Amino acid sequence: MEDVLAVYARPPDAVRPLVCFDETGKDLKIHKRPPQSAVPGRPAREDTEYERNGSANVFLACAPHLGWREARVTARRTAVDAAHALRDLVDRQFPKAERIVLVTDNLNVHTPAALYETFPPAEARRIAARIEWHYTPTHGSWLNMAEIELSVLTRQCLARRIPDRDTLVSEVAAWVEHRNAAATPITWRFTLELARIRLAHVYPEV
Repeated sequence: MEDVLAVYARPPDAVRPLVCFDETGKDLKIHKRPPQSAVPGRPAREDTEYERNGSANVFLACAPHLGWREARVTARRTAVDAAHALRDLVDRQFPKAERIVLVTDNLNVHTPAALYETFPPAEARRIAARIEWHYTPTHGSWLNMAEIELSVLTRQCLARRIPDRDTLVSEVAAWVEHRNAAATPITWRFTLELARIRLAHVYPEV
């Protein structure tokens, strides 16, 4: 916890951008009966019955200081999928960065091992060397600012029926474009000093 909070306290650095990384799942559902649009005097109507149409995964990366975020829709959440998302961060999103300061939870696909499982050793090493890894503690994923952005994504985009993966890709891309146009940063206020006061119970008594 203290390591992550110390990272958040660093001043913004153009050559070492802070990026938070996480993912969420989305069940795909088809209407069994066509929904009815809202009309004057009557709200929109949607039948409670639906047909399941599989599921998808959304990897999300955000740079809190820059007001930037990117979302990548995949069929699954595997080490290979995570590795490709990380390579995209390094090569396409931040190609000029000396190193990306990456904060993520300790899920087993969020590791350099995922890179070696996916790419040849030299390529995996190249990508891993461009990332400075920082992990939230077990049961402490709330320390990952990507969860804040995922909450916004869920409320504004995912909290409704989406029938298929193509529609999900289109809707998520539109959401990302809108959010990045606004360039809304995330202001983190939970400091190391506050943690030692409010979470005193997690520290051993000396």
